[in-house]
Amino acid sequence: MISLIVRRGIQLLFLLFGISFLVFSSMYIAPGDPATMVGGPTATESDLESIRENLGLNDPFLVQYGRYVKNAVQGDFGYSYQSKQSVSEAIAIRLPNTFKLAIASMIVAIIIGVVAGLISALKQNSWLDMTSTTLALAGISIPNFWLGALLILVFAVNLQWLPVGGLSAPFYTLEGFKQMILPAITLGTSAAAMISRMTRSSVLEVAKADYVRTARAKGVKERSVIWVHTLKNAMIPVVTVIGVNFGGLLGGTIITEKVFAINGVGRLMVDAIAQRDFPMVQASVLLVATLFVVVNLLVDIVYTFIDPRISYD
Repeated sequence: MISLIVRRGIQLLFLLFGISFLVFSSMYIAPGDPATMVGGPTATESDLESIRENLGLNDPFLVQYGRYVKNAVQGDFGYSYQSKQSVSEAIAIRLPNTFKLAIASMIVAIIIGVVAGLISALKQNSWLDMTSTTLALAGISIPNFWLGALLILVFAVNLQWLPVGGLSAPFYTLEGFKQMILPAITLGTSAAAMISRMTRSSVLEVAKADYVRTARAKGVKERSVIWVHTLKNAMIPVVTVIGVNFGGLLGGTIITEKVFAINGVGRLMVDAIAQRDFPMVQASVLLVATLFVVVNLLVDIVYTFIDPRISYD
């Protein structure tokens, strides 16, 4: 296990180095002058030249990139061109909202996906199976921005059961719980659909195994056969899908945060891209990449608890 963590840590460093180079290069060649964004419309040419010199924009590309990497290793991602706020502080303020939204969405996806997939497998070729398959296809196909707008129209505007958006209240309060419902359903629907399909196929495959037939032949209760012998052994591919989707949710909250006016990292990234706020974009992308790799490492560790036969030594 320790060797796995060490190997993944080394891989993470190389991955982040590559991503930082690609993102920095993209921002370097992107249209728009950062000096103009910092100086504003009233800045003169001499002011702009002074800003470029202070920001080091006149230095060669490799010099600028080397300086960026050196500062990033120390946790310094610079300051926003627009708000003049520290990039690290801006992300730290918004990161909790993104985490809460991703976790709530993943809970919704796991509950709906595993239950629907299990029922679909146990009732194979029945109307429940057909309904689950149809809903899973719809969940994968429907765009988040359309579903979010539809849920707002129905439950917030017409029925007025839930708030339109925002995560201003603490999540453990009733108001905070209500604010989380619509965004979590919007973001978790597509993940639930994929988890459902994987759960169904995995359970159907495991149900044909010899040890499952042996358990039934020995007179083991059907409930134990399903939950202990079948579902537990079918969870390896399901956990893989859950891990990949959770990593995707952390980076895929962009549209949902925008639709529901949630002050998270995704919305911050969209605004930074629109405003050509290069330091904010670079730090946000690096954060999402890091979280994705860490989540996949945690998934590999969970494998060993689900199936003791798996070893990374």
